[in-house]
Amino acid sequence: DRCVPNHCEHGGKCTQTWDSFKCTCDGTGYSGATCHNSIYELSCEAYKHLGKTSNYYWIDPDGSGALGPLKVYCNMTEDKVWTTVYHDLQMQTSVGGSSLEKLSVLQLNYSATMDQISAITSSAEYCEQFISYVCKMSRLLNTPEGNPYTWWVGKANEKHYYWGGSGPGIQKCACGIERNCTDPKYYCNCDADYKQWRKDTGMLSYKEHLPVSQVVVGDVDRPGSEAKISVGPVRCQGDRNYWNAASFITSSSYLHFSTFQGETSADISFYFKTSASDGVFLENLGNTDFIKLELKSATEVSFSFDVGNGPVEIVVRSPTQLNDDQWHRVNAERNVKQASLQVDQLPLEVRKAPTEGHTRLELYSQLYVGAAGGQRGFLGCIRSLRMNGVTLDLEERAKVTPGVKPGCSGHCTSYGMYCANGGKCVEKYNGYSCDCSRTAYDGPFCIKDVGAFFEEGMWLRYNFHSPGTSMKDLVSRTLLSSADPEITAPDLSLNKEELSFSFSTTKFPCVLLYISSYTQDFMAVLVKPTGNLQIRYNLGGTKEPYNIDVDHRSMANGQPHTVNITRNGRDIVLQLDHYPPTSYSLPTASDIQFNSPKALFLGKVIEIGKIDQDIYKYNTPGFTGCLSRVQFNQIAPLKAALRPTNASSHVHIQGELVESNCGASPLTIPPMSAATDPWHLDSASADFPYNGQAIGDGVNRNSAIIGGVIAVVIFTILCTLVFLIRYMFRHKGTYHTNEAKGAESAESADAAIMNNDPNFTETIDESKKEWLI
Repeated sequence: DRCVPNHCEHGGKCTQTWDSFKCTCDGTGYSGATCHNSIYELSCEAYKHLGKTSNYYWIDPDGSGALGPLKVYCNMTEDKVWTTVYHDLQMQTSVGGSSLEKLSVLQLNYSATMDQISAITSSAEYCEQFISYVCKMSRLLNTPEGNPYTWWVGKANEKHYYWGGSGPGIQKCACGIERNCTDPKYYCNCDADYKQWRKDTGMLSYKEHLPVSQVVVGDVDRPGSEAKISVGPVRCQGDRNYWNAASFITSSSYLHFSTFQGETSADISFYFKTSASDGVFLENLGNTDFIKLELKSATEVSFSFDVGNGPVEIVVRSPTQLNDDQWHRVNAERNVKQASLQVDQLPLEVRKAPTEGHTRLELYSQLYVGAAGGQRGFLGCIRSLRMNGVTLDLEERAKVTPGVKPGCSGHCTSYGMYCANGGKCVEKYNGYSCDCSRTAYDGPFCIKDVGAFFEEGMWLRYNFHSPGTSMKDLVSRTLLSSADPEITAPDLSLNKEELSFSFSTTKFPCVLLYISSYTQDFMAVLVKPTGNLQIRYNLGGTKEPYNIDVDHRSMANGQPHTVNITRNGRDIVLQLDHYPPTSYSLPTASDIQFNSPKALFLGKVIEIGKIDQDIYKYNTPGFTGCLSRVQFNQIAPLKAALRPTNASSHVHIQGELVESNCGASPLTIPPMSAATDPWHLDSASADFPYNGQAIGDGVNRNSAIIGGVIAVVIFTILCTLVFLIRYMFRHKGTYHTNEAKGAESAESADAAIMNNDPNFTETIDESKKEWLI
């Protein structure tokens, strides 16, 4: 029996073939010849770099290991991704009827096993879990002395006698650490034993103790004693395994680890980056058996091994150079049925194993990463090296190894493309981040709109120069060109500018944006009484401002519109929404210098001195609607108003600014196609949504009740329709006739079509006779 022993892993079903066996992996979450490879990513961090957005995803923290996949929520709105795992304990759960002899135990059931959560916390850079004790005459830790009345149980079923906001070994609450408890004699608010409601809350952030699996309460048995417990989900940030890397700086340098255990099934995956044309990635030897991965040339990666049947080599050839100092991914697998090798997204190379012969890979030496046995070693960087689901700690071993340095540089060469809209990629020791400070966008990839809703009469002014700011600093921050950085503000001039923003409104006319100057120069974007857009330039040299009228359609239709204006000297390029860019030129008599820019106005112009008549006329009552993505050269006035920055001192606001993206279409990284994306889950299908409480058994009971009601209503409607149809056709016969009817007297739409369309035919009975039975 070729299925004994069963080589199909992770619950795969084994069936025999004529000369071998076959594994069916449906529904296991794994794939491959022996159901060895997880079809899910290892972490939320990995999904982020596939261009995914915040949502529920399946992850498999140990890859091909035994833990299995779990569903988590990935929050990707910050630089580092948050992974969230939920439980079923209701927030503000009331506790009563306990005593020191008979304690109340609250059990937390998570949407994952403790081992799965432990895998997440172990690889994370930081984890936290909120915990709260709301009390009335119910003591918590009984500090500063005595045995605690309440404690919580964490990983490995260990009891912990500290509370949120404190740390291990300190029997205190957050107020005891901060020395602001209600009663200074105690280290927890609840320990004062007041008859009024008090609370002790905070974050548990020692990740080696998380998650909370139980909360044991012991002081709610006295008359008048009450307590309410809240425990939030486990939240972890970052993925140390994903960025765990080492740089090999000499050709003879290497790292060594314990012998690789992969006798009948082995998988190896890693990323590499190099400018060298060849080198050994890793190697492990036995008496005659061996396994090796190497860069054979600038375009070839080789996977070779011997299990006793003679050496086998699989080579993947790339049409482009692999020594381009960009990250490339390698996946190699070997099992009793076949061996395979894949580099990046190139076609998978597969070699079938012989039906007879040796199948066990027996290795004895240490595993060498880099040079070994006098061979030319690898020069470059390797990261996220995983072997059979275990990540090798390259960084820790590199700290004590000559010729190898922990971490890698140059992440921006491969991932800098993700920093959109002018965001700058910033190198980090264990990754990269996007600096969005000089853009009108926010978020980890600079793709989140920053905008605000303006009510009638509201306005925002951004002063290009504020008291106490040197002109040199101003020029360096905003890139407003000037030949002499030491000149005074009124002498500054521009010969080019870039302006972009998005808006939506239903009221017109109005002034969307206005840039004033210390002279009579100005630039304005208006919505005219016709609803059309107009751009006005007045740079001097002409009697009247130069106007650009955009007559595509009304812009005051409540829909978001995007405006991009670029001027370089006399040439102006305007792009509105999806329309092709249009070029314009200032009149020959016009000056090309925007002299002494003073301030930028949004919503309404509040300026001292003479104002253009049309601007003055359209300025009342002001703009009502939404503005977002506003950027003038390197200045983002709305972002400066809504996000605390060094430029915030330049902003003055009249009215209350309410943040909004104006319904503008979000700029996202192009998603993978459905055919190549097996991981995405719609939020509607997520098992553990969190809206202040976790749901037991992965099912939202309220949603289930609502769904049941909807199902009953739909069933009732369908039954009603069936009865109506039967009633309407109760006099219809069941035999066919050959009689024609006119369209005017047709009783149904189908009959009218048949009478009016000579090409419409109807199949009738072969016998045209009528029979009376």
